[in-house]
Amino acid sequence: MHLLETEILNNIIASVFKTESITLGDTKRGYVVRYQGHLLGDDSATAYDQLSESLSPHSLTPLFHIENDQQVIFLVHEAEPPELPKASKNILFFLATLLSVLFTGAIFESNLPETATLGVLAKDALIHIWRGAPFAISLLSILLAHEFGHYLVGRYHKTKVTLPFFLPLPYPLSILGTLGAFIQMKERPKNKRVLFDIGIAGPLAGLVVAIPVLLYGLSLSELAPLTGTGMLEGNSILYLLSKYAVFGKWLPEPTSYQGVPPFLYWLRYLFTSFPSPLGGLDVQVHNIAWAGWAGLLVTSLNLIPMGTLDGGHILYSVFGKKASKVAPFIFAALILLGTAWQGWWLWAFMLFFLGRRHAEPLDQITELDPLRRKIAIFMLIVFILVFIPVPLVIYG
Repeated sequence: MHLLETEILNNIIASVFKTESITLGDTKRGYVVRYQGHLLGDDSATAYDQLSESLSPHSLTPLFHIENDQQVIFLVHEAEPPELPKASKNILFFLATLLSVLFTGAIFESNLPETATLGVLAKDALIHIWRGAPFAISLLSILLAHEFGHYLVGRYHKTKVTLPFFLPLPYPLSILGTLGAFIQMKERPKNKRVLFDIGIAGPLAGLVVAIPVLLYGLSLSELAPLTGTGMLEGNSILYLLSKYAVFGKWLPEPTSYQGVPPFLYWLRYLFTSFPSPLGGLDVQVHNIAWAGWAGLLVTSLNLIPMGTLDGGHILYSVFGKKASKVAPFIFAALILLGTAWQGWWLWAFMLFFLGRRHAEPLDQITELDPLRRKIAIFMLIVFILVFIPVPLVIYG
């Protein structure tokens, strides 16, 4: 880098930063110049915006870091603008998912005897596919709200994100007809506040739709004793409370508490699904309630505080690079929960390989403001309320 160019950059940096040392970089180091010192003011977010705008004509991007409790600014070459995939792909995946969820919903609404083969069920569902509309509309409304919560907030913060990608997976491969949906951030968020806003927007928007859908679906459901063998949807605290709000009972209602205090009984059942509720009274969930329950499940899975999950974004926004220290405890918890529901072992395996990296903002000096920190505590409470320790319960 020429001496004149170095002086120009130094003067730009001096407008917001008191420099104590300068290190010239190269391709191997991955930066052009490194400045160590401290910001001149307390408003690091405004300082970043000012510096970013001043460096734009030089095709450079500033990175704000903390190293050994010291503030550091790296100047790196401006990345090429990311290309967003064509919306036609998103539309095709959504239409395929719509058909898959309609088909799955139509299976659930079948009037055929339980002895009917899968082939007969499938043929009947295809002929009467619109029978699955209540389930499909309910579930996809929740997923759309969740993903567009992320998308719209990302656009608001001028962070390039893709439109939602929906993943079809029809029954019997999936009991929901889909693997869910996701969006991708195609560039690093500006700071932790932006990352936090994008992270919380999906779960909050999804719950705004999921909770009314669940309550309405429960109002259409009936109570009946559990006989024979079967599979139940698992309880979260919020789901347990929702059933109580609609039916005035804690469900599945046990035949006896067997001398165990009710609080301890429900705490044990929540985390172990033991003892079996066979013979007790429970909700025969309407398909709309089933979609609402699935919305709670999707929210809880996304709020697991790991990697690039929504919970991982929130965790990193609050703790920065210290968030990685939480990972061993999350793995241990999932492995322990796997003794009650083996699906958690699969999640632990996936997160071990895919969930240990976080979306690191360009500006890692700017911390969350007090309001966002309060919302972070609220999101922790939401996670506790919607988390389903044993998503599927076998009885009989």
